[in-house]
Amino acid sequence: MALSENLPTELSGDSVAWKTSLPGRGLSGPIVVGDRLFLTSSSGYTQDRLHVLCFDTGSGTQLWERQFHATGRTHTHEKMCNATPTMASDGTRVFAFFSSNDLICLNCDGDLQWFRGLGSEFPNASNSLGMSSSPLIAGSTVIVQVESDAESFACGVDMVSGETRWQIERPRAANWTSPTLIRGNRDLALLQSSKGLTAVDPDTGAVVWNYEKGASTIPSATVDAGTVVLPSNGLTALRPSEEGAAFEELWNASNLSPSTPSPVILNGMAFTLNSAGALSAGSLKTGERLWQLRLKGPFSGTPLAASGHLFLFSEGGVAFVVRPELEQGTVVSELSVSDDPILCSPAAANGALYIRSDRHLWKFARK
Repeated sequence: MALSENLPTELSGDSVAWKTSLPGRGLSGPIVVGDRLFLTSSSGYTQDRLHVLCFDTGSGTQLWERQFHATGRTHTHEKMCNATPTMASDGTRVFAFFSSNDLICLNCDGDLQWFRGLGSEFPNASNSLGMSSSPLIAGSTVIVQVESDAESFACGVDMVSGETRWQIERPRAANWTSPTLIRGNRDLALLQSSKGLTAVDPDTGAVVWNYEKGASTIPSATVDAGTVVLPSNGLTALRPSEEGAAFEELWNASNLSPSTPSPVILNGMAFTLNSAGALSAGSLKTGERLWQLRLKGPFSGTPLAASGHLFLFSEGGVAFVVRPELEQGTVVSELSVSDDPILCSPAAANGALYIRSDRHLWKFARK
């Protein structure tokens, strides 16, 4: 899959390959597997109806939809909804996770493989604002963080059987971050919380090391070429050893603090968005802030770094494409896409860009 090649960088109405309607509400980002796109929605007065949808990427035609009933708490902040976590896939199966802590596995044809109602198994693991942590696939394990003030844990679930392989206690505090994978001689799953960052063995859940200087509970860590960029006291860069048994703190930059979107890395720079919509670029080697570019925010979705550009969608439904250079950032195009809010991150695959709002899904591609 050529994720970063030939994406349309000058967006316009002519860039829209297709647009299709969606049911209910959804903040989850789309994911693409081959020639199929998957995403989730939730509907009903209490957001207790869970939707998993599949579309053909070529035509935008809906191929199938599966609906389930939530087993856990469905109440969320009005800005959020039950369908907030983004799906994951191993190429054969797709995994949908919801704020109600329902974890669903289907094959790419929509056949149910298994269903775990973690919301009913652990009814105290919830908060009044809603949960948003997305699942992570590491080998043959699906890792989810289910963390709240009352009950808090992370677990690794066998992707074939749906059975729990391991479960570890986590700090008791509301947390909306998602786990991250760093590859090396030893792959590690990174679990972020207000206490810091914990690296665990994805097969067993055994703790390998801890970074204990605290971290954000909203934007998540980003990994690139063996470097972890962590929202901690602004922005902090860590580099695990080749064996993965320890880590080195490379730098800390208090003036690169992100708001809701997670940091992204491109062309040797780390990028963050603050609450005012300012895009900051910092050196990945030193953490020095190189420049700042003010955009029309606010933003909730994390930017996409691809084709040498940053693709950003504001809460107001405006798409920005930014070409980042070491000296400055340049807005290549700006396009009003949607009348309803866009709160998720875009996806890219096979030369096309995808984004969703509550009511619609778009594909952007070159003519």
